[in-house]
Amino acid sequence: MDYIISYGVKIILSQSLYRMNMSYQNSGSFREFVGKEDVFLAPVLKWAIGPKTQATFELEYNHQHSGLDAAFVPFINGKLLNMPRGRNYAEYSPSTTEAVLGSFNWSHQFNDDWSIKHRFTVNHQTNDLSLTAASGVDDNGNVTRYQFGSNFKLNTYSTNLDLIGHFDTAGLKHTLLFGGDYYRIDKHEIGLLNLVDAISFANNESLIDLNNPVHPGSPFPGRLQPSFLENIQTDLYGLYIQDQIKLPYGFQVMGGIRYQYLHQKALNQGLGLLASPPDYTTQTDDAVTPRVGFLWQPQSWISLYANYVESFGANTGKLLTNRPVPSTSAEQYEGGIKTEFFGGRLRATLAYFDLTKNNVATPHPNLAFAKAGYSVITGAARSRGPELDITGEILPGWNVIATYANLDTKVLQTNDNSNGQTPMIGSRFFNAPRNTGSIWSTYEILDGDFKGIKIGGGATFRDGQIGCCDTPSYKIPGYATVDLLAAYSLDVGKTKITAQLNINNLLDKHYFAGIFTQKDNRNGGVDFGQPRTFMGAINVQY
Repeated sequence: MDYIISYGVKIILSQSLYRMNMSYQNSGSFREFVGKEDVFLAPVLKWAIGPKTQATFELEYNHQHSGLDAAFVPFINGKLLNMPRGRNYAEYSPSTTEAVLGSFNWSHQFNDDWSIKHRFTVNHQTNDLSLTAASGVDDNGNVTRYQFGSNFKLNTYSTNLDLIGHFDTAGLKHTLLFGGDYYRIDKHEIGLLNLVDAISFANNESLIDLNNPVHPGSPFPGRLQPSFLENIQTDLYGLYIQDQIKLPYGFQVMGGIRYQYLHQKALNQGLGLLASPPDYTTQTDDAVTPRVGFLWQPQSWISLYANYVESFGANTGKLLTNRPVPSTSAEQYEGGIKTEFFGGRLRATLAYFDLTKNNVATPHPNLAFAKAGYSVITGAARSRGPELDITGEILPGWNVIATYANLDTKVLQTNDNSNGQTPMIGSRFFNAPRNTGSIWSTYEILDGDFKGIKIGGGATFRDGQIGCCDTPSYKIPGYATVDLLAAYSLDVGKTKITAQLNINNLLDKHYFAGIFTQKDNRNGGVDFGQPRTFMGAINVQY
């Protein structure tokens, strides 16, 4: 049983509004040595300085302590080993994260047509982890395991300033946006490895029996010690302008352009047994990216639209080569139709898109490396297909959300330095199911003796998925799950108390949600699907 407690306080003072959001979550897991405790605090102060000027101050604090899961399931004769889904070949792997975010934004309305908005955000995050992960099976039927950790600090600063204006030219209504932004990302990490020598990682392994694992297995011969240092500083500068024009007969057009400049410098150095001189690298890049759009609304309840967008920016993550991840770019075409029913209460969107991304950073196919923040780069990948979204209220108290997507993904280009750790050209992108969909519906009694009772349920389905980098690729089957919800809300004075129970995976379907494999390595990992789970929550608002 998992449980969540959330608490919200809203106080209205003269010319100001104060709100405090708090939550606490403590969840175990069906997996050995895995769990999470989470504390979240978020005060917000909104100040109406004047009738046309307002400011908002926000602070968020999050403390999370968890046991990480580097899932590992060996492939036997090309198939995943049939094993209890709770079995963990690793050991308890603690991770502690603290994050503090502060933001300040203000806006001023010069008149009915012109306004200015400014936002500044700073985010400080630290993470300490020690991870034990399985790496394969030796000839004696023992699972080989290795150990690493990290001390991680991340500071992010961002600011943007927007000027928004409304005006007419030749009977055409314009909404003009002009602005600029700046992002600064400072990352500092000390990587820890369990080493006794720098020649062979095999000399640094621990063993545990494949069929009858007895923890903690054989002891590691060494200890975790600082092994590498990585400092990366990223600066992003952007300027943009956009104009949206309202034309006669329900037509609207939009056009914009953005210039972005990226500068990144990195320091990498081996420590301890892997000691090496400091290695300094820099990369600089820039791009001009357009965006255009078209909308036609012949009636109030229906709209047809099309757009084309290009993007450019910095990638996140890190490479095993201890180099910054190169910048990424993308272009997307999209068109569709939006409709409304029942006076706007129910909305539906049917769209088709075609997205191509270059230098696609994805988690490393080795799940242990992925948990440590390592990425691999695919030169170019394409995703395209139709999407359907339906959301809204069918009858008073009866709400529904339904989604469906049919995605055709394909790898268009690989990188020469990928060392076989990216998918083959022409293959589907790994962990990208062709068909996905979900439906969720709730009904709440709005009046009478049973007012406040809510019930709901839904289903989710996903097609099968392939792993990375193998020929032929290993696969996991598709799955469908059913979830239920029951809740009761009670007003006590100005306080609203809600108790809720969720049952996830009602039918206790045994499934895998994702797969991780490596080239020439028949040992891989999977994301285990959550078994039947009961989760209770209490929410208090006043």
